[in-house]
Amino acid sequence: MITAIVFVKADVARIPEVAEEIAALDGVSEVYSVTGQIDLIALVRVKDHDEVASTVADRLNKVPGVTSTETHIAFRTYSRHDLEAAFSLGLE
Repeated sequence: MITAIVFVKADVARIPEVAEEIAALDGVSEVYSVTGQIDLIALVRVKDHDEVASTVADRLNKVPGVTSTETHIAFRTYSRHDLEAAFSLGLE
């Protein structure tokens, strides 16, 4: 499973509609409205790099109101839940 974090800049007047359209795309698990230099963060979870390209370049980028994107591929996942589970097993 590949996770891509996509920073999305959008037309300010259409942010809620853009977020909803992105969230409805196959491969997109979550979309967050955020503060700062970008407007939305989309999490894309797919089987392989070709699906990342298809989801982001072929569909997400073409949602009306998306002005630019920046995609980051995750290498490893660290979560509090995973760390707590490891320590409860006595692993360090």
